[in-house]
Amino acid sequence: MQSQCTWTQPRMPTPLCFKSSTLLTFSISKHLHTKSFDSLASRKGISYYPFLMATLSTPSTTEKDAVSFQSESTQKTQQPLQVAKRLERFKTTIFTQMSSLAIKHGAINLGQGFPNFDGPEFVKEAAIQAIRDGKNQYARGYGVPEFNSAIAGRFKKDTGLVVDPEKEVTVTSGCTEAIAATMLGLINPGDEVILFAPFYDSYEATLSMAGAKIKCITLRPPDFAVPINELTSAISKNTRAILINTPHNPTGKMFTRDELNTIASLCIENDVLVFTDEVYDKLAFEMDHISMASLPGMYERTVTMNSLGKTFSLTGWKIGWAIAPPHLTWGVRQAHAFLTFATSTPMQWAASVALRAPDSYYVELKRDYMAKKAILVEGLKAVGFKVFPSSGTYFVVVDHTPFGLENDIAFCEYLIKEVGVVAIPTSVFYLNPEDGKNLVRFTFCKDEETLRTAVERMKEKLKRN
Repeated sequence: MQSQCTWTQPRMPTPLCFKSSTLLTFSISKHLHTKSFDSLASRKGISYYPFLMATLSTPSTTEKDAVSFQSESTQKTQQPLQVAKRLERFKTTIFTQMSSLAIKHGAINLGQGFPNFDGPEFVKEAAIQAIRDGKNQYARGYGVPEFNSAIAGRFKKDTGLVVDPEKEVTVTSGCTEAIAATMLGLINPGDEVILFAPFYDSYEATLSMAGAKIKCITLRPPDFAVPINELTSAISKNTRAILINTPHNPTGKMFTRDELNTIASLCIENDVLVFTDEVYDKLAFEMDHISMASLPGMYERTVTMNSLGKTFSLTGWKIGWAIAPPHLTWGVRQAHAFLTFATSTPMQWAASVALRAPDSYYVELKRDYMAKKAILVEGLKAVGFKVFPSSGTYFVVVDHTPFGLENDIAFCEYLIKEVGVVAIPTSVFYLNPEDGKNLVRFTFCKDEETLRTAVERMKEKLKRN
């Protein structure tokens, strides 16, 4: 089956759209019915999106109460939502939508990848101390010197590469901003960028803002291996970059050394850049993480992006960074300067303490997550899912089809409403939703009691056909 897909801005499909709050749903539903909903219905058929139908149904009591505060004139003069064409296909992110539904239905949220436990005390205390010490004003745009040095030190320890913290490290507001700054700072309109589907949703959105042409190569179960021949065929004289996420969200795949070496050779041969998202580098379970920048000849053409949140269970801090040679760092910093300019000062000081944690911290982190993973994976298998291997991250992808629902959206709707557990439908991570319709993603970044309770709910209420 052909798995390469190409996307250009004039032919942007309309994505799945859940509403993240009841008030928002009611106030814009008339516009969604005429635009997004009709487009979805014509592209997929209404039956493919049962959640959408439910979301756009009769307003709840909460919605009616909220509307009662609006005057007649306000309701009559309400204007259609406005957004630039380059962003009109993107709605509220799936993570926000599913988390809202979890709250609404009292479901256990194994969907969005944020821990339900707190980060380490020594890092939080460092943040408190920084605030007390008066480190509360704007930081230097590309990072507090102490933190830049800590990032460079960790990178050397992990990869063996020595980088200049002043010229090659840029601190950002989370890895998501590092991704945006990299795309906006180094990609020109019309440049081709190759993604591996399924992919983290911000990749497509930021490339759209940059005016890029996206080509995607689909990774398919059970092992989600890179189809090298398709990748080779996808590279053209207009290819500017390949974006790699390893360990990979949502599949848990880790790119093998052979795959990375082959990609590196193609990039060198065709003068292509590599952008690597490595936020799960410390959550590598089945094999060692390999950073693309560490391969021969690759540092000079690689931007390595990472963050604090996943490793230290502090996702709300939004502390990230990009490491690149000076000639690429320049573009990243130019974009960063006009996106956020600077990142939280006291949190950077605390993050510098975190990155200097002893090796024992990472050993314990991996041990804890492997125990959580075992609870979820064994539980999902016992429930009746086909569970695909996950070598890294805190995600597991499963095949939901044994339970007889027509697609991932319908299954996730049933799972939330009837079982009380939240998963993420993976079709939103593909340019062609059909490619992900049989798969859903669960996360195990929750305490063990929560994981066991979720498994028990599924054992009790989910029945195979």
